[in-house]
Amino acid sequence: MYKKTKVAVLKETKTPPDRRVVLAPKQAKEFTEKFPDVELVIQSSDIRAFKDEEYTKSGLKVVDKVDDCDIMLGVKEVHIPALIPEKTYFFFSHTAKKQEYNRPLLRALLDKKIKMIDHEYLTEKNGARLVAFGRWAGLVGAYNGLIAYGKKYNLFDLKRAKDCLDIKEMFSELKRIKLPPVKIVITGGGRVAGGAEEVMKEAGITKISPEDFLNPEKTFDYPVYAQLDPQYYVKRKDGSDFDLYHFFENPEMYESTFKPFTKVADMYVACHFWDEKSPVFFTREDMKEPDFKIKVIADVSCDIAGPIPSTIRPSTIAEPFYGYDPLTGSECEAFSENAVTVMAVDNLPGEVPRDASEDFGSGLIKRVFPYLFGEDTEGIIERATITENGQLGKHFSYLKDFAEGK
Repeated sequence: MYKKTKVAVLKETKTPPDRRVVLAPKQAKEFTEKFPDVELVIQSSDIRAFKDEEYTKSGLKVVDKVDDCDIMLGVKEVHIPALIPEKTYFFFSHTAKKQEYNRPLLRALLDKKIKMIDHEYLTEKNGARLVAFGRWAGLVGAYNGLIAYGKKYNLFDLKRAKDCLDIKEMFSELKRIKLPPVKIVITGGGRVAGGAEEVMKEAGITKISPEDFLNPEKTFDYPVYAQLDPQYYVKRKDGSDFDLYHFFENPEMYESTFKPFTKVADMYVACHFWDEKSPVFFTREDMKEPDFKIKVIADVSCDIAGPIPSTIRPSTIAEPFYGYDPLTGSECEAFSENAVTVMAVDNLPGEVPRDASEDFGSGLIKRVFPYLFGEDTEGIIERATITENGQLGKHFSYLKDFAEGK
């Protein structure tokens, strides 16, 4: 008799808890219609943004144990003791960049002979991501930046994104604020920066060109922002013309040209992708200079001890802000007069879990699951398989020494 593949939507086990889910009720229902040969169950959870009853009302089965399932769908890393040997797992493992804190997780995936498919590496052949939470990180990160600016200068109080029902309510909050003629700079040009730009638009902040942003003869009596693609914040050391693909392939051959923006911007929203070989945006010494003007940094990219020296640690959804004292290079009270206020939450989409989950689930159903439950003709599943049968996947063999602790 033919046995259906059984798939479980997992309860999240990471601490601090994440309220997102791979398939929201609406998408879970769509899944059952699109893949009738697959049995889907939802593991019961009391922390998820969607209650168990929302799934049962959609005709879905909610269970406590998932040991009898073949494929496990999660968002964040699964707690090692909860991993079931010889199953297939989907989640963001944060192991493929040799993240030291997750070496034990990678070791466990190998030892338990788990097939680990990482959401981050579900890509087209050209490397374009198929599913991501980036837009939501940009939306919430920029929104948090405006919260910080309002608090720092006692201008307004915005409701936290996590306390809004959904993104519509968050946008309606933005309609209430009135900003002075501040200048905001955004770095990056992908999904994350796109999300930040949506917030600027909803807040009534006018987009201007990077050239006008830096031009001392151009003054604005209303709030403005500029969005910078890499050619505006780096240049080739040898003086050759900027080439985006060359920059991606050879970041060490570039130097930062961002410093002029630090002299005119009041707030900075960092939405770029940063490679460790890339130049830093500015240094601790730059931040000590009397004309360093930026007073609020919403570091959506959140590279600790990386391109932005004030990002000395990640912050949390519960406590999103801390202060950085440029003179001492140490942490201080978030809104003290001399502080640069930093927002560096590393799981921003978790503040809008319902919207982010629905969007992510739709992407999986459209772009990934047809290859998982059919033929992987495009190599999508293969490219994202980090471990299988106790071995590293063919695209992740470079992790061998790391996994072995060498």
